[in-house]
Amino acid sequence: MDKHDLRREIEKYEPYNEQEEKDKELMLKYMDTFDNLLVRENELAHFTASIWAVNKEKTKVLMVYHNIYQAWTWTGGHSDGEADLLKVAIKELKEETGVQKVKVRKEGIFSLEALTVDGHIKRGKYVSSHIHLNLTFLLEVDEKQEVLHKKKDENSAVKWVPIEKVNEISTEEWIKKKIYSKLNEKLKDN
Repeated sequence: MDKHDLRREIEKYEPYNEQEEKDKELMLKYMDTFDNLLVRENELAHFTASIWAVNKEKTKVLMVYHNIYQAWTWTGGHSDGEADLLKVAIKELKEETGVQKVKVRKEGIFSLEALTVDGHIKRGKYVSSHIHLNLTFLLEVDEKQEVLHKKKDENSAVKWVPIEKVNEISTEEWIKKKIYSKLNEKLKDN
């Protein structure tokens, strides 16, 4: 997969709501403007992949306590030059949680969003505020797998969270209102 395949994947994606519609337009506009959105060297915006990792019954989500955001979040990470964002999503899920076996629950993009990232310190250096052009994928994980593995430089805890408790444990107001609630709504149809 290359950046042209990624563009086609985004173009064919059917937005679920107004947020996705506007964010899809933004992604395509940025792809027309910048040729380096797959790398962090684009300090304005770059692609990331997130995972809504659920158990077979779709009653729980696998989440991590993110060190920079100081919040319970989904797993995910930067594309770092890789255009196959599903591949990035699976790699990040495995690295951040320790799971080994994952199943793609829904083919293609499950959700997309432009996420603002406030300026922060990472590995001792300041990173300016920027936008993550994020694609989310729906994966299934057997909750009997050992998943209490932490990636110390990124998260300090991993746990299964009941779907109905996700917004209770999250402290990021916009994310829980606009993203996590949407992901749980969409999950009912998948």
